[in-house]
Amino acid sequence: MRRAIMVVLDGLRRDFVTEAITPRLVSFMRQAEYFPKFRSAFPSATRIVSATFATGCFPARHTLQGNAVALMENGVLVPHDVGRPDFLAHKRTVTGHSLAVPTLAERLAPHGGAIVFNNVSPGAARAHDPDGFGHVYHRAISVGPGLKPEDDPLRVTLDAAGDRAMTDRFITEIIHRRRPAFGLLWCGEPDHIQHNVPLGSPEHLTVLREADRHAGMVMDAVARERERGDDILLIVASDHGHETVSGVIDVEADLIEAGLKHGPDSTDVVAMANGTATLIYLHPDAEPRRAALDAHLRAVSWAGSVFAEDKLGLVGHAAHQGLAFAVSMRADEGLNDFGVPGQSLAAKPRWDKPDRLGCGQHGGLGAWEQSPVLMIDGPGFMAGAERASEARIVDLAPTILAHLGVIAPDLDGRALLMRNERAS
Repeated sequence: MRRAIMVVLDGLRRDFVTEAITPRLVSFMRQAEYFPKFRSAFPSATRIVSATFATGCFPARHTLQGNAVALMENGVLVPHDVGRPDFLAHKRTVTGHSLAVPTLAERLAPHGGAIVFNNVSPGAARAHDPDGFGHVYHRAISVGPGLKPEDDPLRVTLDAAGDRAMTDRFITEIIHRRRPAFGLLWCGEPDHIQHNVPLGSPEHLTVLREADRHAGMVMDAVARERERGDDILLIVASDHGHETVSGVIDVEADLIEAGLKHGPDSTDVVAMANGTATLIYLHPDAEPRRAALDAHLRAVSWAGSVFAEDKLGLVGHAAHQGLAFAVSMRADEGLNDFGVPGQSLAAKPRWDKPDRLGCGQHGGLGAWEQSPVLMIDGPGFMAGAERASEARIVDLAPTILAHLGVIAPDLDGRALLMRNERAS
């Protein structure tokens, strides 16, 4: 039987894959093909990366723009937290679609199906299959085809212990028993701990070792299924890395002070914090301020890279819902207290999620948040080799579909198999 299994260790940056910290991942790197030029999406944040992975398309096409976004509703720009379990259903009501292109779950529904186990935000979990073509298990919501609630939902905690319980169930139920065409295990660690303690701290390294064990458990389970004759493509990856928060910037307060936004609750200009990035929306009535906003963003010390409407395509976006500017916050190669390189400013979030100075964050284009992990083992990949060319999040869906022999020519990504005869 031909199958694909993928493990995502959320937030793992590749310089933490070492013999001392993650021996199972290092061992797998020798067995698999390694992609040292693998890059995340922008913003490099889990909810948008999940949609980008699931569709094989950039946000310009799937239309989910970030972890936090604005939608034009009855002529008003309304801020939204994409992490809520009901957000994508609301987006479908407002825009006509949850995501504007099919997901892996939809494409694979006639070809053996997809089952997702996920321990990050409920919104990120829903992004893999918002319209109910397969099965999604999450601690807040577990649904099957037609979005029917599952009789046996996932009951875990958001920590290493919860990832362990989820991994145990995924192995027993998905790898060995139900055996869908595609099974995805998306762990919440090490991302969760990295937001709460300094990178490289003893607490962080302890959780990294646990994440390594969980990946190793899946590797062992896949090996047993291969011994029984299954043709399994095994992907071990992360969705983004992390930078150390060097400062927190209230972007909307800055725009108000500059006279470019009317006030804290105004919807003429809306800045949506996405960790170390921010998305800035402009209401049509405020169009005369576009040039002044552009000049201001290019002059402020807190902005690293600024992408105006005509350049949004460079980071995979389009001017949907009034999106006018995408900004990656200023980052540098400075060291934290544990000698870990990579620091970035973070945009102050609109809601109550804190950004802790000296702890990890992501979302922008900093070198380390754009350093996720990718290793692939199976037909079409060379054991122990390093791929010299760049790989992107959008390349994973076409790679999985190619292995499974499912034709999908309308994707932004490309299959990474060295031999692409599987798609015939």
